[in-house]
Amino acid sequence: MQKAIGIFDSGIGGLTVLKELAAALPLENTIYLGDTARVPYGIRSAETVTRYSFENTQFLLAQEIKMLIVACNTASAISLDAVKKEFPLPVIGVLEPGARAAAAATRTRKIGIIGTEATIGSGAYERAIRKLDPDIEVFSKACPLFVPLAEEGWTENDVAVLVAERYLASFRTSGIDTLVLGCTHYPLLKKVIGKAVGPDITLIDSATETAKEVASVLDKLKWQRPGGGPAVRKYFVTDTPTRFENLGKLFLGDTLLTAEQVKVGGA
Repeated sequence: MQKAIGIFDSGIGGLTVLKELAAALPLENTIYLGDTARVPYGIRSAETVTRYSFENTQFLLAQEIKMLIVACNTASAISLDAVKKEFPLPVIGVLEPGARAAAAATRTRKIGIIGTEATIGSGAYERAIRKLDPDIEVFSKACPLFVPLAEEGWTENDVAVLVAERYLASFRTSGIDTLVLGCTHYPLLKKVIGKAVGPDITLIDSATETAKEVASVLDKLKWQRPGGGPAVRKYFVTDTPTRFENLGKLFLGDTLLTAEQVKVGGA
């Protein structure tokens, strides 16, 4: 099927999902929407996040996508079920693939979750993990400063190290052996996060797990793009594209991109 896979995020973090998706499925066309005019979602009410998610989905449906990825952990935690019920296409969030990978990886049955205030406050990761294994103990921590650090490119400097140590010190004595990076920005900080929690703790990157899930669904549906030239990647944003384009190089590994500014809902 030649139609594109649609991806939306509150801003730029979902590009980590796109990067993994492009690596796993290089022939698939993609359309990315970054709702940069209304970022961050992590401090919004559940009602507002759901409204934004519906508006983003409607925009991408107008582009005739075949599948939707909700590449925002906050939106996945709060509005994924509502989006699935409302819209007639396969919808994949970043939360459940990460939860499954964490439940499979843990040996101590103690898992840590880090994310935005909204993602952690929703308890969605904890519910998803305990649905898989009710005996797993979950330790959650909101780490809001990781997002601006990632977007500033301060991913390995002294400031990032100090912030990571402050946020994550308690995980060292919690007994966890697995930590879920529950925000799409956090993979950029993987090195300092790994140092802060110690080498014995496995880090779960939801972006990688989501790409595996998409590949599995496409295979089951027989919806893979058969080829016919290189993949087309389109980028849309709801605010000025300059910052998004500049930061895109950081998230995608120096890949140049051009984004078009569009109006989505009330953006």
